[in-house]
Amino acid sequence: MKQNNNFKSNDFSHLKNYIGDTLITTDGTTLLGADDKSGIAEIMALIDYLNLHPELKHSEIKIAFGPDEEIGKGADAFNVEDFGADLAYTLDTGAVGKINAETFNAAEAKVRIQGTSVHPSTAKGLMVSAITLANEFENQIPARERPEFTEGREGFYFATNWQATPDYAAIDYIIRDFDKSEFKHKKDVFIEIAKQINQKYHANRVAVTFKDQYFNMEELISPEIVNHAKVAIQEAGISPTIIPFRGGTDGSKITFKGLPTPNLTNGSENAHGQYEFASLEAMEKVTDILINLVKA
Repeated sequence: MKQNNNFKSNDFSHLKNYIGDTLITTDGTTLLGADDKSGIAEIMALIDYLNLHPELKHSEIKIAFGPDEEIGKGADAFNVEDFGADLAYTLDTGAVGKINAETFNAAEAKVRIQGTSVHPSTAKGLMVSAITLANEFENQIPARERPEFTEGREGFYFATNWQATPDYAAIDYIIRDFDKSEFKHKKDVFIEIAKQINQKYHANRVAVTFKDQYFNMEELISPEIVNHAKVAIQEAGISPTIIPFRGGTDGSKITFKGLPTPNLTNGSENAHGQYEFASLEAMEKVTDILINLVKA
């Protein structure tokens, strides 16, 4: 990853919240991995605290570290019955004090386009370029429903990979929405676009397949579980904020396996990029929150 020094502090206005803090960063050429390393460090600090304070009474505590959190593979193999807990919390990226009990409904969409490649000198009436069809498909997606134009509970379509030649094109998308009906509608948009292009070219040139990735945990998270977290955050001297998480956590899948698992933010910010950082003081606050949860 090439280092980029052409930015100003105003590009990251939330840095002002950390004046005087000790920030953990990289040299600017790669990401930090604080999502999810900060959470691991905070959990290990909790374990250390409990070992140093055996007088602290608490119920049985279960801890799990899962691989491949970003793509949900670890959660796929998570055995809720073996884990044996009544409720759980994950630790994922974000400024300290936030509770995420609502996530996207998420799916991957694969668009595959078959062209007819002919030498351009004799292409008239014969060539059907898969590149052209791929552009037609992308241009019919609602322009304002892409990640760069959405926030809060607004869903989006996002092309994550694009490979195309005149003969064949493959576009990978992710589809996200908090609302179930809107989530289905977004899939239907893809199906309708493919149908229109196939009708236009009188052949089944465009095929769309979907794979659901995770669902909105909100319907399975009780107010009591959220309230436990709110109290623990307040006792750490922080005002809790309940916000929808514009992504997925392992808790998304684990909740639907039968273990309600909202997310608590771990104090790291600017995840997945070279400007990622973690505040040491924020991480200490998160550890305080975990200790308060255990005491409760």
